Amino acid sequence: MHTKILMVCLGNICRSPLAHGILKSMVDHDTIFVDSAGTSAFHKGEAPDIRSIGVAEKHYLNISNQKSRQFLASDFDAFDVIYAMDTANKKNILALAKTDAHKQKVKLILNESNPGLDLEVPDPYYGGKNGFEDVYQMLHKACLIIAKKL
Repeated sequence: MHTKILMVCLGNICRSPLAHGILKSMVDHDTIFVDSAGTSAFHKGEAPDIRSIGVAEKHYLNISNQKSRQFLASDFDAFDVIYAMDTANKKNILALAKTDAHKQKVKLILNESNPGLDLEVPDPYYGGKNGFEDVYQMLHKACLIIAKKL
């Protein structure tokens, strides 16, 4: 049986594609399925931001074939755990939850590496030259912990 993990940010072009690619590279694809989505449809069908692709390539990951999609209420039934990159997106995800069981699936990803602190993965879109590398490092640390738990 597959464990299904969903990574979610706003546009699904910067943070969640990186988290998707990082965790996917750490787990057994026969038992773990990883995907990503955005709470908005701004970039639906688009590839990740070229800077996300670049920082992933620097760390020997290819995320260029991912395509942005919008988070749907049906994702609550399709996925076991839903990781939000920040509190705003967590609230947007929870707004679509119909049951307590759905709400229990939603977590802030950095609570894996920094339990209980409710830290956010900053949006690197306007974050300057090191923004994407900083986000990669935060997500890599959290994904290592997630992968060990799986």
